[in-house]
Amino acid sequence: MPNETHKRTVLFLQGPPSDFPRVVADELERLGHRTLRINLSLADWLLWRDRRCTAYRGRLEDWPSFLEGYVDAHAVTDIVFYQDRFPYHSAALGIAQRRGLRAIAYENGYLRPDWITAELDGMSARSLFPEDVEAIRATAARLEPVDTGVRYRHPFWLEAAHEVVFHLLNVVGFLFHPHFTQDKFYHPFFEYLATVPRLLFARRRDRLASTLIADLIESRCPYFVFPLQLQSDYQLRYNSQFGHLAEALDKVLASFSANAHMAAHLVVKIHPMDQGIEPWGKIVRRLARKHRVKHRVHVVDGGQLVTLLRHASGALMVNSTTGLHAVRIGCPVKILGLAVYDMPGLTCQLSLDRFWRTPQAPDVEVYNAVERLMGHAIQIQGNFYTREGKLAAARELARRVSLDLVNQPDGAVRPPPRADRALALGIPMSFDEEMAARGRIGRWWRAWRG
Repeated sequence: MPNETHKRTVLFLQGPPSDFPRVVADELERLGHRTLRINLSLADWLLWRDRRCTAYRGRLEDWPSFLEGYVDAHAVTDIVFYQDRFPYHSAALGIAQRRGLRAIAYENGYLRPDWITAELDGMSARSLFPEDVEAIRATAARLEPVDTGVRYRHPFWLEAAHEVVFHLLNVVGFLFHPHFTQDKFYHPFFEYLATVPRLLFARRRDRLASTLIADLIESRCPYFVFPLQLQSDYQLRYNSQFGHLAEALDKVLASFSANAHMAAHLVVKIHPMDQGIEPWGKIVRRLARKHRVKHRVHVVDGGQLVTLLRHASGALMVNSTTGLHAVRIGCPVKILGLAVYDMPGLTCQLSLDRFWRTPQAPDVEVYNAVERLMGHAIQIQGNFYTREGKLAAARELARRVSLDLVNQPDGAVRPPPRADRALALGIPMSFDEEMAARGRIGRWWRAWRG
């Protein structure tokens, strides 16, 4: 148990669609710390409603001033939140940095399926994880290998059910929190209703996709893979220069047409959790015709991505963690936006135009070093949904918060090493910049669909 002088007051903001933050708080209390919670929505209240909780029912624009007063009144030392780009959490990070408090963001892990990421300040553009490969290798050499075997499995339906119930509760809970902003790209009712037809025809799509993938591999023609992220993904919306995935597709197809070998093909794979709102087939066909490569571009909606990657000449993505898994199996990867793992030895550092002809394969030793440091410094094994996985992750996160071990050993570099690249790409770094970006994304989407 920590000494009295080292006791911390840890404030929890919104978490994932589960009671995970309350479990972490209980573990911190067991270690002798004080924990608090601010509930922003009805779903927050249903997941955690004890003496530690305070409800905020004001507007998003008034949230920063409320939070500043709250952290002063309660002598908060740490703020813990899920997804650093959620606007309430982005504002909290700015306050923590100005006041010298510790901010700890967590999210689904880089080393999925049963890992959680926990970093100081945030992920991607805000990540403090080093990108100096030699420094990473030097630190990793002193660490034990990471056991990446899956310990805490959870079924997809369990995560999906939590997600749907959480967000729909926040829609119907407007009477309790009338000004709560979910910051969803699509309205939850629209999003989940659109998903129903995809679920009904998932097996048929999977059969067709598997056949196309098998035929492509059997043809032995060189091909590249562009796995699409979810358009609603925070990593796309706030950690890349693209207002819409169609922008990234346009850029990729233009470069592919001008620079790839005439025998090469491009496979655009739709995300397995895509809601079915964006007409990706229509968008890709339109862009393929525009760039005169319609016979060399294929859309795949289903099948196994790992099978595609194992036989591909290379893969491209904006900043998805899928890129790290592609690197793990030796597939050359080109990042279009900004990703924490985009560094020499892991991903191709040549321009997009040169990538098609000279894709750079990842260095196994560099990958092993990065995985080892990530596993010790910013990854925690567990999940948000099963009892065993949740408790294991909560105990480890509480331990790291208690002993100031988040991003340790040597997993934090200040200022954020990717900040200059983010600035060059026009990626927002502050709460105010993010609010402006929200308007830009909305305008671009309306213009495209209109």
